[in-house]
Amino acid sequence: MQPQAFYRVVADDFTAVDDIIRRQLTSRVPLVEKIGDYIVSAGGKRLRPLLVLLGGNALGFGGDQLRLLAATIEFLHTSTLLHDDVVDASGLRRGRSTANALWGNAPSVLVGDFLYARSFEMMVELGSMPVMRIISQATRVIAEGEVLQLSKIRDASTTEETYMEVIRGKTAMLFEASTHSAAVLAGASAEQCEALRQFGDALGIAFQLVDDLLDYRGDAATLGKNVGDDLAEGKPTLPLIATMRDGTPEQASLVRKAIQQGGSQDLEGIRAAVEAAGALDYTANLARDYAARAIACLDSLPPSVYRDALIELTEFAVARTH
Repeated sequence: MQPQAFYRVVADDFTAVDDIIRRQLTSRVPLVEKIGDYIVSAGGKRLRPLLVLLGGNALGFGGDQLRLLAATIEFLHTSTLLHDDVVDASGLRRGRSTANALWGNAPSVLVGDFLYARSFEMMVELGSMPVMRIISQATRVIAEGEVLQLSKIRDASTTEETYMEVIRGKTAMLFEASTHSAAVLAGASAEQCEALRQFGDALGIAFQLVDDLLDYRGDAATLGKNVGDDLAEGKPTLPLIATMRDGTPEQASLVRKAIQQGGSQDLEGIRAAVEAAGALDYTANLARDYAARAIACLDSLPPSVYRDALIELTEFAVARTH
């Protein structure tokens, strides 16, 4: 299955979700609409609403409620992107200038707040207290994950365990909330709800592991962001943690110094070190392991093109180059 096929099986739903997003971006303040439209129209994979649509349909549930949930999740995700780019001082996302680079930090943060608020208005419209509980808890965990990551900037003593806690919060949590809330909204059994919750968690971890891998194996033109951004910000991601743990004393010292100082002055040297130390292969293998765990969770779903799409999407997520 080609990547486009993931979307084709829910093409009508996706069109409807886009319509909802456009309508919900309406504001009496023109700058809110302008920045909101800029970041929403930036493209991207729209994986989280896709997971909502595929998960719900795999359980035989579709329609307006599922579409509204998908749009809610996308608004929540988009708001975190606006805030993340300000926190990280990022100037490039998906191959385009970030909103904060164009309009400044204050408008970006405030429009992010607007999108957060709008997502909760949409949740109220859904009228499902269990779904609201899942998404509101996820929002808190995501914020905690971001703060935990911030507290570990330039901390070369960060362990793999702490790193996994960070990515489970800042990335995997919204994947988990997407599939879990779709199952709950669909009225699935407790077993199926738990299976889709665990699926989202494992897929989200695999996805972030590949993202962190590509920061050293990718290129800016393909990634749509600057290679080495994580290193420049002093973020101790798994390729760096594994190099300090498993590499030679020289490799470990080089990486430790780079994390502590920040910047990407010796990016090529670091890239060579993480490759030679086997840290990139270690990260890739762990991503594949989590992808396999995710796929195993889908055994509780009935056979369908939607379940097949979830499986193929998981395999694509760990094989991608951007």
